[in-house]
Formats: sequence, structure tokens, C-alpha cells
Amino acid sequence: MSASAKTPNEPLDDKAFEPALAQWLALQLGLAEPPVLQTLGGDAGFRRYYRLSQRIDGQALLGVYAPPSAEKNREFVALAQYFQQHRISAPHIHAVDYQRGFLLLQDLGEQHLFDLLSRTNVDDYYDSAQTLLLRLQAGPRPEGLPDYDGATLLQEMELLRQWFIPKLLGYTLGQDEQRLLDQLFAQLQQSALEQPQALVHRDYHSRNIMLGPDGLALIDFQDALWGPISYDLVSLLRDCYVYWPERQVANWVEQYRHSLAAQCNITLAPEQWQRWFDWMGLQRHIKVLGIFARLYLRDGKAVYLDDLPLVIRYCLSVAERYPETSAFAQWFKQTLLPLCQQQPWYRDYKRAGEDGAHLERE
Repeated sequence: MSASAKTPNEPLDDKAFEPALAQWLALQLGLAEPPVLQTLGGDAGFRRYYRLSQRIDGQALLGVYAPPSAEKNREFVALAQYFQQHRISAPHIHAVDYQRGFLLLQDLGEQHLFDLLSRTNVDDYYDSAQTLLLRLQAGPRPEGLPDYDGATLLQEMELLRQWFIPKLLGYTLGQDEQRLLDQLFAQLQQSALEQPQALVHRDYHSRNIMLGPDGLALIDFQDALWGPISYDLVSLLRDCYVYWPERQVANWVEQYRHSLAAQCNITLAPEQWQRWFDWMGLQRHIKVLGIFARLYLRDGKAVYLDDLPLVIRYCLSVAERYPETSAFAQWFKQTLLPLCQQQPWYRDYKRAGEDGAHLERE
């Protein structure tokens, strides 16, 4: 989850941008009149999507407003072009106005992986998703792609201290608790930095992978960095919106280790790989606790609160597993968990995710 850290300067709620977007789209498509804009659902960022009835070379189209003060439009376009060059499926960019934040994109449809997964098909879909990820990681470094460096890793985890603990739970940390978190963050940072590095999507999960005309395709990749090789795999397998039993996840993790050796010439010991995977997930899910709190408190997106119990489950199940992180797990359960239990969004974290719609589908 890499929802924008910025809020837009441009108007959103009053949709003042829509007439200008429609006029711009008409110009790009050679239309005498502005096209009808069919509003689609948004995402964790500030982008607004509109389905069009027109087509280019048989491709369905989307008009997009991505406020330039808050969204990384140049990065998005550059990476889309990189993916096209390396035959990695992603939306084709037909036109862009960086100054106004207007884009004309290929419409990949409405079939997110999240809506397709079931007990019976998950192995096939995840096999395809892992194959796509291997292609992503085997490619050369895109020009100008920044490092997923230590400062960024720490900044992400600080969201726990900035949003989840004080603002959502209303708790003030003491000095010993600050030191506990400092120590944990440093350990997770070091674990991430010592891994082999590759292109990291940073939000490689079921809501950002679509079933397009050519198979699985990537969206929402503008925050990509060059970083830890386990990051995107843990985003997929310990998805903040989809839960799978731990034994099943362990099998997929081991499968990917063999694939890295065979296809990327990266040979890793099973214990080291599992630890990197687990600790990378802990870093990510600590960040997500802060991001989901911020999405609610700053951006008014309360829907993400419902996913907090599963993220807590991921955090505690990993932290309890390792001696180096067990003190954090114990402190969280003794200090923060009672505060979570007072929140209207809370449900038993030990069973979080087990009532997901994906587990009911055949």
C-alpha cells in the first residue's frame, strides 16, 4: 500500500475538472463534442477514472484525472512505457497532459484478481501472478528509478507512530516504548537492505492486478522503486484484503525461492528466504497500519478500517515467531490491542480474513 502521502491542491469533490477533462479527451479523440464520462470507483489515491464509449485500434479507453500536486504522473507514464518495452502487461498510454493531470489510457476492464480468487483457482492465478512478478524482477533497472533506501523504509514505518498509535488509538508513547520501536524498525530496515534488489511495484496485490485481454496486467505502479526482492511477493501472498492459510502461503514462498534460482540465478537458503519474507511483511504491515489510519482520518476513507484486523493478524503472527521481534508482539498485545478492541472497526484479529468472499467462491 503506497497511497499518496500528499493531499491535492486541485479541487476534487466539486468535480470542477470534469468539463476540462472532457474537452481535452474530445481533442485527443478527434470528436466534435465532449464524450460522455462514465464515473468509475476510485482507489486509495486521488485519481478519478472515467470509462469512455470510444475506442482506439479496438482498445477500450479510460479518461483519468490524477491531480499533479498529489500523483506521480510522470513516473506512471515512464514505467508504463518501460513495461511495454519489456512485454509486461500494463495499460497503454495514449495521451497525457502533465500540467493538468489528464490521461487517456487503455481500459483493462473490471476483472481485478481480488474479484476472481477462490479456493479452487488460487493456485493457478497465483502461479500466473508469480510468473509476472519474476518477469518484473528479472528485467533491467528502469532509468532514473530511485532506490528503496533505508530512509524510505524508516519513513514508512514511522506512519505507525504518526497516525495509527496517537491519532487513531489516542495513545502517547513513553520513552521505553519509543526505544522498542526504534530497535524494531532498525532490524526490519537492515533485513530489507541486505536482500538482493530488483524492481519493486510496492503494491503488488489482488486489487492492483487485473485480468486483461492478454492475461494478468499491472496497475497502480507509479510508486515503484528499486528494492528488496521479497517485497512484492509478500504483498501478494499476505494481501491486506485477502487471507490464505499459513501452510499454503509457506508452500508458495518455497515455490518462489526455487523460481528465483531457476529464472533469476538467485540462490537462497530456505531459512534466510523465509526470514526475509516474514520481516519484509512485518515492515509493510506496520506501514499499512499507519496508512489505513491516515486514509480514514485525513482523507475520509473509512472503508480501510475494516481491513485493519487482518493487518494486525499479519503483524502479530510474524512478530511472535522470532525472538528478535517477540517483545514488540507482547507490547502490542498488552498495550495497543485493548485500545483496538474499543474501536468500532475491531473484530477478533486471530480470525480476521477467514470470512472473506474469496473463501466462499467455487
